[in-house]
Amino acid sequence: MRHLPSANHHLPTVHTPVLLHEVVEGLALRKGMTVVDCTVNAAGHTVAIAEELGLTGTIVGIDADPQAISRARERVGPLPCKVHLSNGNFRDLASILDSLGIKTVNAVLFDLGLSSDQLESSGRGFSFQGDEPLSMNFSGGFDDSKREGGLSDVHSSADSPQTLTARDIVNEWSEESLADVIWGYGGERYARRIAKAIVEARALSIIERTSTLVTIVESAVPASYRRARLHPATKTFQALRVAVNDELGALRTALPQAWEMLEPGGRLAVVSFHELEDRIVKFFFKDKKLTGEGAPLTKKPIVPGSREVAENPRARSAKLRIIIKSVMP
Repeated sequence: MRHLPSANHHLPTVHTPVLLHEVVEGLALRKGMTVVDCTVNAAGHTVAIAEELGLTGTIVGIDADPQAISRARERVGPLPCKVHLSNGNFRDLASILDSLGIKTVNAVLFDLGLSSDQLESSGRGFSFQGDEPLSMNFSGGFDDSKREGGLSDVHSSADSPQTLTARDIVNEWSEESLADVIWGYGGERYARRIAKAIVEARALSIIERTSTLVTIVESAVPASYRRARLHPATKTFQALRVAVNDELGALRTALPQAWEMLEPGGRLAVVSFHELEDRIVKFFFKDKKLTGEGAPLTKKPIVPGSREVAENPRARSAKLRIIIKSVMP
């Protein structure tokens, strides 16, 4: 975890927070609360939440991306409540809060996935539409560490996700591991073809740029697939990003920590953007309901309305789940 100094230059944002009204309303915010935003992004949710907390409230904003923290810092200055911004991974939620002297909280928000800023201007290769270095690491790290082994090893914390990059994966992992990741984390039907094409291409030269990877993926899939509405590299890029950042492992680690720190009557909200994330959240909430420890706010996830999707197409796959921690007798 790193507590960053004030940013010395302006970082504009193009990110629009998803389900903003629903999140703020669903957390049942009140003056004086302590709230954690585990994925601060450009502080869209953070600012809206903080405005409800008043002078006696506290909000903690966490993000693995140092650029996100810099953007957030520029926006939280005028807020009335106490604000703590920490550049770290939410898998370390308990230790981050402990370092701030915070033992319990009233609400926790996870807004998972990529921000528009990361897609459009991070320079780290999250998007298949540009030509950038193959990093895909939220923290900005870029070195030669390798964590091969497909799905089982991706969940391991033995190697820091801070040091793994997409470049490492596509150039060093076995064809079988590549195929397992592209299928398991992306649901890509042509995962084995794509993995084979990657291995053949890297035998000729190192794969270092997103544009090169896109060309390889396109060459591996049928022409009809290349003409489909969804770009043929979409699922491969998602899978690599999830693997690089151990996103599912981080979520599995963080949810119990958030629950442990949550006051009785407190609320835990998670916005997810693909089935793998949502499944983890769904079963975590289901377990808490079965044990009597919590009650989901709604039976089904809250999704964006047609107007929000029209204004922000990236919101179309969002699902919001909220659970209330029971007040035990």
